[in-house]
Amino acid sequence: MTKNSRLARVLRRTPVALATAGVVGASLVAPVATAQPAQAETAQSSQLPGAEDLRAQAEELLGGGFNVDEFLGQAPDNAWNVRNQLLDQMETINPQAADVLRGALDGLLDIVFPGLPARKVEEARQAREEKNRAEAAERERVEAEARAAAEQARREEEQNRFDTGPCPADAAVCVDIDGRRTWLQQGGEVTYIAPGMAPGKNNPQEETPRGTFYVNRKVKDEISHEFGDAAMPNAIYFTNNGHAFHMGDPAFDSAGCVRLPWEASERYWNDLNIGDKVFIY
Repeated sequence: MTKNSRLARVLRRTPVALATAGVVGASLVAPVATAQPAQAETAQSSQLPGAEDLRAQAEELLGGGFNVDEFLGQAPDNAWNVRNQLLDQMETINPQAADVLRGALDGLLDIVFPGLPARKVEEARQAREEKNRAEAAERERVEAEARAAAEQARREEEQNRFDTGPCPADAAVCVDIDGRRTWLQQGGEVTYIAPGMAPGKNNPQEETPRGTFYVNRKVKDEISHEFGDAAMPNAIYFTNNGHAFHMGDPAFDSAGCVRLPWEASERYWNDLNIGDKVFIY
């Protein structure tokens, strides 16, 4: 008779012994063990320091029908699986006894298979951490999708409310001088609305021209020599007469350019390319 068959026979007897000892009352499911060579001889383990005390503790808790030698005669993984099944059932009946049993079984396993309990506990900890990481990543993915959907809905609602006036769908940037508004769009869909802007002054020499234009030049760190070397960062020219979108204080009208707050000028700089249509009305 193999060790595995003897263990199955012993574990089939165990519920009766446990019930008689008043420890467990219903059933103990026998583990499904695969035949593997034992890693240590239980006869030798019984002679090691502390083994007899641990054996006595385990047998007292599990009852006389449980054969510790046959339990320890299993291959390490099989013995660990049996240990887990015994502890799981004991936890439902008497958690305090389960703690004592855990110490006794782990002590015996550590004598027969040095380092096995610590290794298995560490493996379980790593598995829990990996599961927690996977669950956290899944939660973040779901939350990110929800945020993206909410942002898309907000943009669609904003676009439905936003009056694009006569600006054609193929224009990349639109400017409403009288409404003091400007925005970017793609295929007629508004993609960005500048939080502020300032057009040219209301006189023929300094007004922003109206009509259809095209981006013809971009200068990242532009300087206006005409106006005392004034800085014009993120300059995007749309006429050959010096008219451009650029960073500037939108609280003051310009001499013909379209002034934008810093963040808007950065967005325009990144989004607009040479040849893009500019519509100003």
